[in-house]
Amino acid sequence: MHTDLPRVLLTGFDPFGGESINPSWEAVRRLHGESVRGHLLVAQQLPTVFGLSLRHLRTALRRHRPVLTICVGQAGGRAALSLERIAINVDDARIPDNQGKQPLDKAVVRGAPAAYFSTLPIKAQLQALHAAGLPAEISQTAGTFVCNHVFYGLMHALQATPKQRGGFVHIPFLPQQAARHGDAPALALEAVVQGLRLIVDTALTTRRDAAVRAGATH
Repeated sequence: MHTDLPRVLLTGFDPFGGESINPSWEAVRRLHGESVRGHLLVAQQLPTVFGLSLRHLRTALRRHRPVLTICVGQAGGRAALSLERIAINVDDARIPDNQGKQPLDKAVVRGAPAAYFSTLPIKAQLQALHAAGLPAEISQTAGTFVCNHVFYGLMHALQATPKQRGGFVHIPFLPQQAARHGDAPALALEAVVQGLRLIVDTALTTRRDAAVRAGATH
């Protein structure tokens, strides 16, 4: 492993909600140790737990000092790689986390802004994914569970290091998971890995995002 290269941090979660695997971790650990555009990719697993996940994330940020951080999470029911636009400062858990915590209308960071935007070039990344034939979308909500908790915590942490950029990507179930959820959409692990590699590459080569329409009416 080329330890002297600048680093890109990729995070994924452990399984939750009765699942035996989490595609976010399965994908990012496949990329661990690769290099893209002269940058070393390092993978870190986060616990699907409010609070503890951010402590693990902050430790990884201090250890690796990445120029780019992309957190990845499972979004069962979605059919595409979802590039998240905005993180909101609220925890409102419909289901318990992996330690049984289920916060209701709590701030991720007390006294902090209501929201932060991703600093990834999400429109350019959308174009790159579509050009590669991969299903992709801009998402206007990362939910209010641990994924949004981590996304918001990441963007809050990066306020102190404005040269470092970051954001969040949600991914669908893997086929073996979807088979247990009726007709739920799925995406093969190889396609997710390819997509994340493209997302990293585009972030490293794009400073000014593309001007394309990718909004939503609801």
